[in-house]
Amino acid sequence: QRICNGEVAVNKCEGSCKSQVQPSVITPTGFLKECYCCRESFLRERTITLTHCYDPDGVRLTAETVNSMDVKLREPAECKCYKCGDFSR
Repeated sequence: QRICNGEVAVNKCEGSCKSQVQPSVITPTGFLKECYCCRESFLRERTITLTHCYDPDGVRLTAETVNSMDVKLREPAECKCYKCGDFSR
């Protein structure tokens, strides 16, 4: 068994989207809310290589067959503004 780690830059969704809250006499809460959140619109799968591997005792592994580990992850490739709470896509 081995434990591997490393620092890898990955994409994230970050930003602001236009939202508003306004008084309304026709809604039960008394306000009309239009909230939009920045979220991923497309994910891509990527394989990263972790290059710092250790045995269970914490000793760094140097043999070529065990000194790294490939891991698959999904990261945002595109981001968009979506209505908050809308996870239907």
